[in-house]
Amino acid sequence: MAVHPLLQDPDLAARIRDRDPEVLTAVVDAYMDQILRAARGAGLNEQQAEELTQNTFTTFIETAPRFEGRSHVRTWIFGIFYRKIQEARRGFAKDGRIDDIDEVFESRFSETGSWSRPPRGPDDIFSAKEVRREISDCLESVPDSQRLAFVMREVEGLSSKEICKSLGVSSTNFGVMMFRVRNRLRDCLEAKWETA
Repeated sequence: MAVHPLLQDPDLAARIRDRDPEVLTAVVDAYMDQILRAARGAGLNEQQAEELTQNTFTTFIETAPRFEGRSHVRTWIFGIFYRKIQEARRGFAKDGRIDDIDEVFESRFSETGSWSRPPRGPDDIFSAKEVRREISDCLESVPDSQRLAFVMREVEGLSSKEICKSLGVSSTNFGVMMFRVRNRLRDCLEAKWETA
C-alpha cells in the first residue's frame, strides 16, 4: 500500500497542528480502514465499529493542535482508538451490548463461507465454517486487552512500538501479552484438533 506523499512531509506535525484540511483528509483516508477493522476485530458490530471509528477521527481532529510529532501519526490515532474502545466497552458492559464473537468472525469470512485471509495450516483440516467455530470458541477465553493487542499486531500489522504506545504498555508487557494470546489459541486449537 502506497503512503500518501503528504504523510511523508517533513512538516507533517506542524500541518496537523494547524489543522491543514488537505493533511487531515490524507490522514483520515490513510487510516480509516485500519481503525474500522481494528474496531470490528475488537468485537464491535458494524454499527458500533463505524461509530467508534468516527469518534476516533473526530477526537483526532479536535486534538490536532496538541500533536507534537514525537510519535508516528498512526500510533497517535491508535492511542485515541484504544481510549475510545475502553470507554465504549465500559458503556457496553453497562448496557450488555457487546456482540458475540461469532459476529466478529463473520467479518473475516467471505459470503461463501471461506476465509478472506486463509490461516496457515488449519484450513487444510477443517472447512471454513468449522475453523470459524473452533477459533471463536478459543478466543472466548482470551482477555480483551490480549485480543486487542493480537488484532493490532496480526490483523492491522502495527509495529510493536506503535502498539505499546497506543496501549500504554511496556515492550516487555506487550511481549508477554502476545505470548499468552498465541499460546492460548495454539493450545486450544491443538486440543480441539486432537479430539477431531
